[in-house]
Amino acid sequence: MSTNLNELQNATVGMSVGVIEVLILQPFNYAKNMVQQRQPISLNPSVMYRGVQANCVNMGSCTMIQFAVGGKVKSMITGGSNRPLSAGEQMAAGITGGTVSALVGSPLELVMIQQQRKGNSTAAAAASISTPANIGRGFIGAAVREALWTCGYLAIPPIVRGHLMDNYPETFKSQDTARIPAALLGGLFACYLTHPFDTIKTCMQGDIERETYTTFSKTGAKIWAESSLPGFYRGATFRYGRMVCAVFIMDKLKDMIGPLLYPSAFR
Repeated sequence: MSTNLNELQNATVGMSVGVIEVLILQPFNYAKNMVQQRQPISLNPSVMYRGVQANCVNMGSCTMIQFAVGGKVKSMITGGSNRPLSAGEQMAAGITGGTVSALVGSPLELVMIQQQRKGNSTAAAAASISTPANIGRGFIGAAVREALWTCGYLAIPPIVRGHLMDNYPETFKSQDTARIPAALLGGLFACYLTHPFDTIKTCMQGDIERETYTTFSKTGAKIWAESSLPGFYRGATFRYGRMVCAVFIMDKLKDMIGPLLYPSAFR
C-alpha cells in the first residue's frame, strides 16, 4: 500500500499481488491445511490445486482490501503528506487492513478448505457453507491471523529494510539486498505469532458438521488436550516456507506493480 496511490489504485495493486502469490504458492497452503487437520498429503497437482479459484478470489480480494484500507489509514495518519511513518504507525495500518479483510477472506477460505477435504466443486462447497451457522465459522481465528499477517508483510519488511540500509549501508546497498532478511523476519513474525489461531480456524472450517470441533474455545481446548503446545503448530513448516516466499514476492511486486500501472503517481 502506497501513500502515492488512492484507495482504488491501492486496491488494484493489492488484488494483482494477491492473485499472483496464490498461483505460485498454492501447494504450500494445501499441505499446511492437510497437516493441521491430520489428513494425508497428495503430490498430485490436481489435488494440490483444489480450491485454487476460491483461494485466488480470497487472496485477491483480501489483499485488495488490505492495501486499500491500510493505504487509507496511512493517509489519515499523515494527513495526506509524504512524511515517513513510524514503525508503530505502519504496524497499525497493517493490522487495521488485515482485520477488515477477514470479513471477506474467512468465508472464501471456508469454501477452499471444504473443497480440499471433500474434493467437491466450488459451487457445491459454497452451497454447503451458505447457512447462518456456517458462513462465519472460523472468523475469529481468521481475523487475528489476517491482522498480524498483514502487519507481517506490509509493515515489517519496510521497517527492517530501512533499518538495515540506514545502519549497515556497506552490506545492504539497495532495496533488493535488504529484501531477503526483511522477508525472513516478516515471515517469521507473520507465521509463528498467528499459527495457533490459524490451526484452530482450519480445524473448525474443515469440520462444518461439528463432529470433532465445535466452538473456537472448545477447539483450542481439544487441540491442547490432544497435543499440548505442538498441536497448535501443526503445518507450521509449510506455512513458514510459504510466508517467507510470499512476503518476498509481495514486497517486491507491490513496489513493481504500482509504478507499472500508475506511473504518473510516482513521478
